[in-house]
Amino acid sequence: MTRFLSNVFQLGIKELFSLRYDPVMVFLIVYMFTFSVFEEAQNASTGVVNAAVAVVDEDRSQLSRRIGDALFPPYFQTPVPLDFTKIDAAMESGHYTFIIDIPPDFQADVLAGRQSVIQLNVDATAMGMAGTGAGYIQRIISQELAAFLNAPEAAPPVKIVTRARYNPNMEPTWFQGAMSLTNNVTLLAILLTGAALIREREHGTIEHLLVMPLRPVEIMLAKVWANGVIVIIAATLSLYIIVQGALAVPIAGSIPLYLVGMGVYLFSVTSLGIFMATLARSMPQFGLLTMLVFVIMLLLSGGNTPLESMPEGLQAIMQLVPSTHFVSMAQAVLFRGAGLDVVWPDLLAAAVIGVALFLAALTRFRKTVTLTQL
Repeated sequence: MTRFLSNVFQLGIKELFSLRYDPVMVFLIVYMFTFSVFEEAQNASTGVVNAAVAVVDEDRSQLSRRIGDALFPPYFQTPVPLDFTKIDAAMESGHYTFIIDIPPDFQADVLAGRQSVIQLNVDATAMGMAGTGAGYIQRIISQELAAFLNAPEAAPPVKIVTRARYNPNMEPTWFQGAMSLTNNVTLLAILLTGAALIREREHGTIEHLLVMPLRPVEIMLAKVWANGVIVIIAATLSLYIIVQGALAVPIAGSIPLYLVGMGVYLFSVTSLGIFMATLARSMPQFGLLTMLVFVIMLLLSGGNTPLESMPEGLQAIMQLVPSTHFVSMAQAVLFRGAGLDVVWPDLLAAAVIGVALFLAALTRFRKTVTLTQL
């Protein structure tokens, strides 16, 4: 047992030194846990921010000007006056997400109590803000009409009181920063372990390992722990310096618990990286395979959209993916301050999936080693 642990440790140290002389991978690690996290949190918004809007004012009245003046930053850019005949061309060119057409005699019709229609043209290819922005504009127009007529808006039969928990200002940076870090952990763990194995194969050093008294499980465990330690160190620094420091995101829960969960998750995802590396014959093939798997994990693990909003069959399938449980655990700990008594099912599920992936990767790796020896 002592020899086994010594071999795993020494091989892991070799992995760390190999990474040291790979400037591309070193740059990728630094970039993914610094600039990438910061920029995605600051600028990748799915809400209504700086939306381009134009106003076709056919009435040119005080009320129509009030509606145009009510559209202001940060939700909307300064409205651009537009001629009625240029609406179709402006929509086709994609210059504006929203175009408001205020008809002639609009103010006179409103004052006389006659029904009038404002046309709102929406470029629905901008899905991130089309639906939400249209609701914003409708609300703004209703408020301006009520203020102009000096009449309160019709009170709803039920008053809904909304209390936002864990993110009271609904600041997207808080959520996006932590989720960007979580997603980058997945991508880097897969890339580092898979690239390490393929690099050994391309440089011919895998044959050197095979002539030594080493077993495939020792080689695999060395790659798992060495690359896992690199990712944990980089993620920890990013959490403190970028997420908490530069982005000023408050962490509600225990960071050590989050790192323990990350360690369990890294056992799963590094095993997945080795498994995919045994399927690919070259680094380009591995890169394409990695992006295919990563995009599915990114979109369907609950980090971008709630898991419960997906079809039930897909929800069941995604329970077999380790990133689903890691995202659930990360959100519970970082945002809601959950403890071990809450997140232990996710940790257990990630560990079980990790064991299954490790055994599958080990089986495939042994087969690859056998073919290499032949």
